[in-house]
Amino acid sequence: MSAELAVVGLGQMAYEKALDLQRQLADARITGTVERDLLLLVEHPPVITLGRSFAVHSLPTSRDALRARGIDLFEIERGGDITFHGPGQLVGYPIFDLKQHREDVHWFLRQLEESIIRTLASFGIVSGRRDKYTGVWIDDRKIASIGIHVKKWVTWHGFALNVTTDLSYFDLIVPCGIPDVIMTSIHRELAERTPRDVWGRALDEVVLGVSEVFGMTPQMITLDQITRAD
Repeated sequence: MSAELAVVGLGQMAYEKALDLQRQLADARITGTVERDLLLLVEHPPVITLGRSFAVHSLPTSRDALRARGIDLFEIERGGDITFHGPGQLVGYPIFDLKQHREDVHWFLRQLEESIIRTLASFGIVSGRRDKYTGVWIDDRKIASIGIHVKKWVTWHGFALNVTTDLSYFDLIVPCGIPDVIMTSIHRELAERTPRDVWGRALDEVVLGVSEVFGMTPQMITLDQITRAD
């Protein structure tokens, strides 16, 4: 019998609130208060996050200019450089205890990539990896970014898949610190072939992809059921 993956749809949520929630749930997973792996799925208002590898040249836009556009900025503990989250982007935060899987961070990153690759395949989009870079690519175009943090083998932070994202926001930064990177989305790749309910389909396919890759059975639950059901 496969392990259960508790999937929580958070809808639209401010980044700071979701960050606090992740940290609380990761601590609960570490202590055993939460006994199951979790996958939080969320959409954020415009926000830029700076990971542990952030380089100053990756943010050519002034912080005052970002503030004037209503874009929040957070320095956080995940790996990687700089990235953008915003409307139309599906963000997944897997809070997994790798002791129940494999104590190998690189393996976990490759598994997340494979989950997104399978999600995109369900739309007829062929994607893959690029040497030296974490994330998912379509030829020279990046469609999903991944960055995690691990404490006592429990993960948080995660992946961001561009579904119908306004890609012009990425012009404000050097995404992931990669010069001349081209960002794309499911909507841009499919153009007029984009399904009407592309967001709902992407949600379903991400849950299926993560569950299949990690060999788990998904169960949709609400936020207040997380500890109550354990």
